[in-house]
Amino acid sequence: MVLDVSSLKLTLGIVALTLSALFYGSYRRTGSPYSGWWCLALGLLMAGNVAYLLTGTSQQVWADPLGNALLVAGAFSVWAGSRSLRLLSTSRWLLLAGPVVTAVASAIENPASNVWSGGLVYLALMAVGLALAARELALLKPTESQARYPLAVSAGILAVYYFARGCVYMVEGPDGPEFTTYFSSAFTSMLTIVMLVIVSFSMTALSNEQLINGLNDRASRDGLTGLLNRTTFEEQAELELRRLQAAGSVSAVILADLDNFKAVNDAHGHAAGDAAIQAFAAACRASIRHMDLAGRYGGEEFIFLLPGASEESAEMIAETINLHLASTRPPEGFRFPTVSYGIATSTNTADLTAMIAAADSALYEAKNLGRNRIVTARTGT
Repeated sequence: MVLDVSSLKLTLGIVALTLSALFYGSYRRTGSPYSGWWCLALGLLMAGNVAYLLTGTSQQVWADPLGNALLVAGAFSVWAGSRSLRLLSTSRWLLLAGPVVTAVASAIENPASNVWSGGLVYLALMAVGLALAARELALLKPTESQARYPLAVSAGILAVYYFARGCVYMVEGPDGPEFTTYFSSAFTSMLTIVMLVIVSFSMTALSNEQLINGLNDRASRDGLTGLLNRTTFEEQAELELRRLQAAGSVSAVILADLDNFKAVNDAHGHAAGDAAIQAFAAACRASIRHMDLAGRYGGEEFIFLLPGASEESAEMIAETINLHLASTRPPEGFRFPTVSYGIATSTNTADLTAMIAAADSALYEAKNLGRNRIVTARTGT
């Protein structure tokens, strides 16, 4: 049976267009970045196959290089979408480099008469883009999504297929018996259609999961600083303290309060106060360790739980926060306020309420001693 290449490419384009329209509705509803990238990838796949329909006409000279570039752009869009599931962004130049290289390689190999102009570069970059997507999906934590498995497997199968296709192309060319039997354009179009159908069943689940994760993240974080809100901090800190207590490990709590903060608001307005709070939060993120918990406790007050930290380690982290804040340039017309710190360790207790109370007493003492200082609660907290 001889497969009609043009019909299969047209069918693939229609399938891609239909799925793109369906998932665009999902993107409009959920705002999921992955849905957006997937819609873009499907649109590029559709446009590339439409360009290929001009092969054999006088327009082939530009249509084939364009089709190659669009399909490579689609593969790298799948990669960018997969990265978005791990909350990673992708540089624009990385997305454009592959399609541009593909278009140039196709343009210099006589595309007017050579229907496989730039074929090796095109096949290699398709394999690279899909392999990178499969890798990103495989790197997702098992607890983050079960829907990633069919996507990772499908991307991996297509990456291996394009790699094998490129190897056979390099050995025997596009007219070789193995290539025309197992790696022809018709067979590739049919395989892609099957993979699209399989993948589509996982897309809605992934988009919804990404939306839910985003909503949960926003609900647990302070809108101004991006740090944990008070409720979430206390919940996570309680769990962490229980774990540390079971492991026999120490910890420290730091309460930090911006000095004379009301004077900043009164003299310069609430926008200046917000800028000071955001600058302090940024200094905190730059100073604490990856295992530490940081939250906005209320107003201009912040709280930190430092697992495994001694009194000296907690003091060093507070000093590092001050250094980062001091190196931050404030808006024109005012200076960032200084900060007072109260520290309590779990030397005698791992009860969060008791540690916060001890840190609060130390913070009160720091204020009474003239502010802009670090005070550690006495042993017995």
